[in-house]
Amino acid sequence: MSKILTKPDPKRASKLNAFDRLLTIMDELRENCPWDKKQTMETLRHLTIEETYELGDAILENDLEEVKKELGDLMLHMIFYARIGSEKGAFDVADVLNEVCEKLIRRHPHIYGDTKAEDEQAVKENWEKIKLKEKGNKSVLGGVPTSLPAMVKAMRIQEKARGAGFDWEKKEQVWEKVEEEMNEFMAEFNLEDENQIDREKAQNEFGDLLFSLINYSRFIDINPEEALERTNKKFIKRFNYLESESKKDGKTLSEMTLEEMDKYWNEAKSL
Repeated sequence: MSKILTKPDPKRASKLNAFDRLLTIMDELRENCPWDKKQTMETLRHLTIEETYELGDAILENDLEEVKKELGDLMLHMIFYARIGSEKGAFDVADVLNEVCEKLIRRHPHIYGDTKAEDEQAVKENWEKIKLKEKGNKSVLGGVPTSLPAMVKAMRIQEKARGAGFDWEKKEQVWEKVEEEMNEFMAEFNLEDENQIDREKAQNEFGDLLFSLINYSRFIDINPEEALERTNKKFIKRFNYLESESKKDGKTLSEMTLEEMDKYWNEAKSL
């Protein structure tokens, strides 16, 4: 039984009505719209991934109006998958929602049971232990999806290893590892004589360096994926300024020197 008393939600009825409205519209579209009738889970998959990235962009831009819109798009996709599952006789939206509710209750024994978890880390560790038992994985890392992008996968691997107690104790130790990997890479591959390097070995060493940096970011509570995406956006903004302002001055990037480009770049940095 829950250890907390949930306050009544005065808007619960309107929320349920809105959800019911979406279910009704989905049924109508699936039965009457030529495009919606043709869709399968496979055809929707890449669209769902695209919508997820669009939501991520809106969150990074702190555009709450756009976040609302993208959440709606993703909610539609979830309902669409549930409708297709129902047609296959596999599951319906009630099955989906009840299953996630049951999972949340199982994985929060500090709320719905007698387990104690005094801080966030304890909650994470309990979550991973319960998840490992549920899925029957032979390895702690067995639950990391193989299709995740490499940076996100590295984060999940490190988080799961930490949940099993395999982790550094202090961030200083992690930074020492970063420096060690950097020095190893520089010593072997930062060559001044332009000699051919062993590309495979260089790639492996560079991967080790990236992995250690991602590990350090975890210790200082920085999401490396978000940090890199913010830098991407910053670079695009400054490069667009370089292009537009140099064009106003009658210049062409391909004919400009790096020194000339740096003038516009530094202007963009000050904006």
